[in-house]
Amino acid sequence: MNLVKKALHKFNGLHYRQEYLCLARESFNQPLYVYLVNDKRIIADVTSLHLFVGYCPLVFAFTNMDLPENIQLIFTNRQLQPNDIFLKKDAIALLKLRRIKQQVADSTAILYYEGTYGKHYFQSAFHQLIGSLINRLYNKKPGNVFLHTNLYRQVQVAYSVPRTISLITVSDGNGYNLFPTDLHGPSGDQLYIISLRTGGKACQQVATAGKILIAEVDSNMYKTVYALGKNHMQPLKPVADFPFSGQVSTTFGLAVPQNAFLYRELNLIDTFTRGIHKIMLFKIVHSQQIMPSNDTLAHIHNSYATWRYKKGLQGNYLLR
Repeated sequence: MNLVKKALHKFNGLHYRQEYLCLARESFNQPLYVYLVNDKRIIADVTSLHLFVGYCPLVFAFTNMDLPENIQLIFTNRQLQPNDIFLKKDAIALLKLRRIKQQVADSTAILYYEGTYGKHYFQSAFHQLIGSLINRLYNKKPGNVFLHTNLYRQVQVAYSVPRTISLITVSDGNGYNLFPTDLHGPSGDQLYIISLRTGGKACQQVATAGKILIAEVDSNMYKTVYALGKNHMQPLKPVADFPFSGQVSTTFGLAVPQNAFLYRELNLIDTFTRGIHKIMLFKIVHSQQIMPSNDTLAHIHNSYATWRYKKGLQGNYLLR
């Protein structure tokens, strides 16, 4: 690391070395609430009613909600009720989004929104300026997805809510692949959305197979799961090359990862592309709880973790 880069990192204000911090979702205390707002008034709590399915651009999905074309979300540590008036100090972060697409499947309406602006107070203005400078100077490199300054802030805000990291199993009947994703989630009871990077081998493998398994895993798998990230660009390989449990799924007979709490078998029914993402809509064919989910693997961004540290909020972080 050259001297300029080392100096900038020294003064970036971040408390932790890693950009994303793994944790067990269920034991993460005092998380932020996410509220849909209009003219400083709380409309609805959407903390568990939105899906984060894209970061370049930022894309959120909402299921069976009557929403206007443009919306604003605030992120706060205060619990508020519909019709409450929120104060400026209540909004630790905010996102503005505009509707880009609507899908209807199985009587389920899904609205997709793209981020247009993001702001947060996780760090001081000076430290955010240093972070933006580091981003501009060192993140524009081959193979890396560069996020312009405000998009990077939008992503930091989105990752202030713990995002579950699940493992996807895909197979052509002979070879296998196993790789992580954090851009996903159920849309109602029957549908599931997953976003994969266009041009990646994993994305093509899923599109070709049309049938996959997605599993939530124990947080003690965090190092293994992060190491599997390289498989987004790997070909199918023998099943023995992956950390599978030996169990196979009920309907498709796909290999289940080690330390999986829950798996779903999914059948691809629709796709569309937005930015670098192929956003895939699946039908849930079968869902099986293998054991209670007490320590599901998830992660948050360092900027929000630093804010928590400065506020004296305990973190259950798993540092790689």
